[in-house]
Amino acid sequence: MSIIKNIILITFIFSLSFSKMSLSNELKKVGKFQDWETMILDEVDGKVCFAQTKPILQAPKSNKRESKLFVTFRPNDKISDEISITPGYEFNKSNSVTAVSGKYKFKFDIKQSGFAWITDNKIEIKMVRQMKRGSRIMITGYNEEGSQTIDHYSLLGFTKAYNSAKTSCN
Repeated sequence: MSIIKNIILITFIFSLSFSKMSLSNELKKVGKFQDWETMILDEVDGKVCFAQTKPILQAPKSNKRESKLFVTFRPNDKISDEISITPGYEFNKSNSVTAVSGKYKFKFDIKQSGFAWITDNKIEIKMVRQMKRGSRIMITGYNEEGSQTIDHYSLLGFTKAYNSAKTSCN
């Protein structure tokens, strides 16, 4: 009889542990704002809030990819306005990744694991300011073979999604 109770107790503890693990990494959609949306990820070490969008146009058209542009807030790590991009492939190490909106051009410094980031938060803040004013941003990157890709992102709804992400992490 005590063996059965122990088995039930162990099963119960495992089920509680797994349910807590699944809740601790839960992704929640906060809102949709035209072409942008706001998401919150509750992680064990804190909340991560971000605004994200997909391209409205990709070149070359024949190369379908899962590209996304993000602006992220990680309050526990004291990170705000973190801009990142994933083109849906690994970047070529020799070529740069750039973003152009209006007359402004921004270079992504770090390329790793299919993502690119800007290291200087002052530049990220300038880019966010331009994204709030602009209507479109174009990201140019190169895959491992050296072929160029260009993703066009709409900025319609960016300001509301950005403000929602920022507020959600305060």
